[in-house]
Amino acid sequence: MLKYALNSNLQKYFTEATRRRVSEQLRKPTVISEMADRKECKVLVALDFDHTVIDNNSDTYVCKLAPGGCIPDHLKALYRKDGWTQYMGEIFKLLHSNQVTREDILTCLTEISLTPGMRDLLTGLPRKDTEFIIISDANYVFIDHILKHLGLRDLFKEVYTNPAEFDEGGCLRVKMYHLQDWCSLSTKNLCKGDILTNYIKSREEQNIVFKTVAYIGDGTNDFCPGLRLRGGDMVFPRRGYSLTDYIAKMEMKGVQLEAEICVWDSGKEILEQLLKCYQNLNESRIPVPRLREPSAFTNL
Repeated sequence: MLKYALNSNLQKYFTEATRRRVSEQLRKPTVISEMADRKECKVLVALDFDHTVIDNNSDTYVCKLAPGGCIPDHLKALYRKDGWTQYMGEIFKLLHSNQVTREDILTCLTEISLTPGMRDLLTGLPRKDTEFIIISDANYVFIDHILKHLGLRDLFKEVYTNPAEFDEGGCLRVKMYHLQDWCSLSTKNLCKGDILTNYIKSREEQNIVFKTVAYIGDGTNDFCPGLRLRGGDMVFPRRGYSLTDYIAKMEMKGVQLEAEICVWDSGKEILEQLLKCYQNLNESRIPVPRLREPSAFTNL
């Protein structure tokens, strides 16, 4: 009887110990899962570059370096609405053939100023809770050089634009960012809406989500990313530029933005509007899917 009692007590002990170990093992994945599901909430500010961050068009600005400060008529005739990258490639060849150097071009770019209030906007938002990206049809050499000259390059997490580099002879070579045929609202070399969508998805995979997405631009190619935003997001078209009129034109065709539209003259106006978005940042409900599906409007 004593032997049986000892065996019985040992069995109870080992059974209880095993149960505790199994229970602990079951709890561990739960903690890991909760940590994996925990997401950091921020505000995303996506900006065009020319006539948005800077108060000029960086591509056309360097045309002043051409002989006589003018582009010859035979080159102007090459321009096509959907072929800006190729057109600028020919202009850079013209500059190079007329002994315009890399240093001449980069020095020329430093003359361009920021748009009014843009520095206030870029430095006035809470840095740890904000991500800035640029989506532009300019080129990487120009954008990178101008931002570094202005002391603002480190504020931008990513710059999406046409790749460029000076070749061994000193001629600037520009390539298309991509070749797309899925969005009629965009040029063939740059669908800004697609870039914005992919960026947000990539950040979600890294457990970063955005309470508010703000898109700031001036041209008709900024309509596509604006169209993908949802209620609670914000689109900032610059007053007096083509995006403002294009939004109204598309509304007449029944194509409306869901995001709030705030026309701007100065970056200070944008700053004032965006600061409101940081209240209760980590208590926000994020819409799923985060952006509007493009299938409803990419064949407009």
